Amino acid sequence: MTRETTINLLLALLLLGLPLVASSIGEPFYVTLATRVVVLALAAVGLNLALGLGGLLSFGHAAFFGIGGYVAGILATHAFNAELLVLGIPGTTSMPIIWLVAVVVAGLVALPIGAISLRTTGVYFIMITLAFAQMIYYFAVSWPAYGGEDGLSISMRNAFPGINTTKPLPYFLICFAVLMATLLLFRLVEGSRFGSALQAARQNGTRLAAVGIQPFYVRLVAFTISAMITGLAGALYADLNRFVGPSMLSWHMSGELMVLIILGGNGRLFGPVAGAMVFVCLENVLGGITERWQFFLGLILLGIVLFARGGFLGLLSGKPRHA
Repeated sequence: MTRETTINLLLALLLLGLPLVASSIGEPFYVTLATRVVVLALAAVGLNLALGLGGLLSFGHAAFFGIGGYVAGILATHAFNAELLVLGIPGTTSMPIIWLVAVVVAGLVALPIGAISLRTTGVYFIMITLAFAQMIYYFAVSWPAYGGEDGLSISMRNAFPGINTTKPLPYFLICFAVLMATLLLFRLVEGSRFGSALQAARQNGTRLAAVGIQPFYVRLVAFTISAMITGLAGALYADLNRFVGPSMLSWHMSGELMVLIILGGNGRLFGPVAGAMVFVCLENVLGGITERWQFFLGLILLGIVLFARGGFLGLLSGKPRHA
C-alpha cells in the first residue's frame, strides 16, 4: 500500500467518522457541513475526470451542476403541486429517479457543448465553455416559471427507499455512498484502456491519432461523463439546501470547483475530497472571524501553485505532481 493510498483511506474514515460523532453528541450542524463537503467533492470529481485525466480546463461545469439542481427542484415541485410536466410526464420525489434524470439531462446538454468546445484548445476552450455556462445561467434567471433570479424552493427533501432522508445523518450517508461509488468509477476509468487513451490525448493528441485513435471522441466521451457526475452532485446539492437558484449555474461555482481540485491535487483520486474539506473548513472557521476570508484562501492557493503543484495530497504523499 502506497503512502497516498493510506492518506486516502484516512481521509475517507475521517470524513465518515466526524458526522457519526457529531450526530451522537447532538450536533446536526456538523453533519450538514460534512454533507456539503461530500457533495462539493462529488462535483469536483466530475471536473477532475476532465481536467486531471484529460487536461480539459473547463470553466463551464457550473452549468451541469446547476442543471442537476434544477432537475431535482422542478421534478419535486411538480410532484408536490400534482402538476404534469411537458408531454404529460409527472413529477417525482424519488431520489434514484431524480438522479437518473439529472445524469441523463446533464449528459445530453454536455454532448453538443463538448462537440463544439472541443474543436478549440487552450484559452479558447476555456472561454467557450464559460460562454455556454453563462447562456444557461441567464436562461435560468429569465425563467419565471421556476423562480427566475429568485430561485426555486423545494418544500421537503426528496425520498430514498427505506431511508428517512429528512434527518441529517441518513442523508449524509447516502451522499457519502454516492461519492465513494463515483471515486471507484474514477479509478476504474483511470486504469482502463479508455483512461490511458484520455491521458495520452492530454499529453500528445497527434501521437494518439497516429495509432488510429481519434483524440476528439475520447475527449468528448470524457467531457460528457464528467458533466454527468457533476449533474448528479447538483441534484444532491439542491436536496441538501432544499433550494436551487441561478447561483448554482454561475461562473463563480465553476471557479470554486477548480479551487477544490487545485487545493487537493489535480488528477489525484482523493484530490477533490481533500480540497473540499480544506475549503469548507476555511469557509466556516475563517468566515466566522472575517468576511474577507477569501483573502487567506487566495494566499493558500498562491502558495500551492508556486510551491506545491500536487496540492495538499502531493505535500502529504511526497509526490509533487500527478503522473
